[in-house]
Amino acid sequence: MSPPSEREIRALRRDHAPSTTAYRRVLGHCGTVWEIAQLLLRDQTVAVDEDLVRAGCLLHDIGVYRMYGTAGRLEEANYVRHRPLGHDLLADAGFPTRLCRFCSCHTGVGLSRSDVVEQRLPVPPADHLAETREERLAMYADKFHSKSRPGALLTYREYAPVVGRFGADKVRRFAALAGEFGVPDLTGVTPSRRARSDS
Repeated sequence: MSPPSEREIRALRRDHAPSTTAYRRVLGHCGTVWEIAQLLLRDQTVAVDEDLVRAGCLLHDIGVYRMYGTAGRLEEANYVRHRPLGHDLLADAGFPTRLCRFCSCHTGVGLSRSDVVEQRLPVPPADHLAETREERLAMYADKFHSKSRPGALLTYREYAPVVGRFGADKVRRFAALAGEFGVPDLTGVTPSRRARSDS
């Protein structure tokens, strides 16, 4: 099964978004992550399935739509749950595991089973780690933009201490991702631009 087109992805998001605000918030973030991933893809010398990366970037946070309550407010307390919720949403829509995994394996620089257990996270106790080059690239690109501050980009130096709160091993993993994919030059990236143009 080929990765879905941008048109199919837009339709899927519209079908599941609880409101226009939620639709645009997630769309803007995911579009920015894809823009950053494209910068990283330019410098890759190892083969990468670009269509899969595109679809993974544009869908990785679709589970956020299931985190909105009936009052239209985002459930922040258990936000980490958006990962398996997104995985299940895509699986229920008939997408293959290789695409669903972009949802379940993009948090931070990956969650191990011990992270889930020790932090008492409300997700299945298992390894939720990006395994393929495509998954790692999308996860890494995600670190440079924040949904909580839609207009803000994060540099490598700004994100390293954020992930460092979860242990030195996470900093090493983030550094390994930089070694694998490079550090993106975010100069020309316009956060959330797609949220305004994709209506």
